[in-house]
Amino acid sequence: MGCFSSKTRKCTPGYENPTVLASETSFTISEVEALYELFKKLSSSIIDDGLIHKEELQFALFRNRNKKNLFADRIFDLFDVKRNGVIEFGEFVRSLSIFHPDTPVSEKINFAFRLYDLRQTGYIERDELKEMVVAILHESNLILSEDYIEIIVNKTYTDADTKGDGRIDQEEWKDFVLKNPSLIKNMTLPYLKDITLAFPSFVLKSAVQDSEM
Repeated sequence: MGCFSSKTRKCTPGYENPTVLASETSFTISEVEALYELFKKLSSSIIDDGLIHKEELQFALFRNRNKKNLFADRIFDLFDVKRNGVIEFGEFVRSLSIFHPDTPVSEKINFAFRLYDLRQTGYIERDELKEMVVAILHESNLILSEDYIEIIVNKTYTDADTKGDGRIDQEEWKDFVLKNPSLIKNMTLPYLKDITLAFPSFVLKSAVQDSEM
């Protein structure tokens, strides 16, 4: 914990040195420093306390802080590593690193698995997959019939559940994604590479809009 040396910088709860964070993530030191500027904006958008609350992340993702959103909830839960209801700067940088172009595909596949494993059982079960598909379609403003949604879910399960035990484990998920790389194309945000202080809005919303699930 600490602060930037500049006297104009305000100390942030959970702050970690950019050099340390850069050594543990795919970001450079300058990229981490740019992310700090973004973090300060997000963490003061609703509650100015130097921490990102769920409402602030949801507003950044979807410009709506009140509507129930499964996708936003899952992103927040995975970013909130300490499970204390807020996202600190170090958690923000480490979690966002998953979306960096230089992060290994294996890490992106694992993060996506955890995203879909809603009940954290170590498996993606059919009802979990359906919940995420419905949430993604809803945020994309795509209205599909229940029958078509069932077709999507059934097709995914037929292809992914190679062991035929009614659930998708991490090994099956990895094999499935490697055969269908479009499933994690939104786990990479190109503008996180060589990020500058002119960083655009935090729009993981693209991961919902462009999903081909």
